[in-house]
Amino acid sequence: MTIRTATPYLILNGRARQAIEFYGTALGAKAEQVQRFGDVMQSCPEAVRDNVMHAVLLFGQTSLMLSDGPGEGALPATGVVHIALDLNDEAEARRAFAALSSEGKVVEPLFDAPWGALFGVVQDRFNVSWMFNCAKSNT
Repeated sequence: MTIRTATPYLILNGRARQAIEFYGTALGAKAEQVQRFGDVMQSCPEAVRDNVMHAVLLFGQTSLMLSDGPGEGALPATGVVHIALDLNDEAEARRAFAALSSEGKVVEPLFDAPWGALFGVVQDRFNVSWMFNCAKSNT
């Protein structure tokens, strides 16, 4: 078996639409597909018809998947997951870091790391942690 890729899948307990909009602004993510429960399950309860069953967001050369999950608050948080971003533009890294930290919290402020990169960790308003690594130019 060869694993070709691993894609983070976020279950957001009823806040997927907000996350899609937020990650679009903060990271330039584009929603490639968004399926709502009502689109694929005609017999689903009216209360969840507009909830996101599955969405794929594209940003940079990667993707992330997300869903509202089976119902608001139905799934507890079950561990710590960090999404590691590898960036090549320091100004863009600083902009995205600031955008994700609005209404969130800075875990590790951006700093010049000993491996020659700008590094920091932020937890956004959806309790998703993002690790930023931006190689510093040698100029």
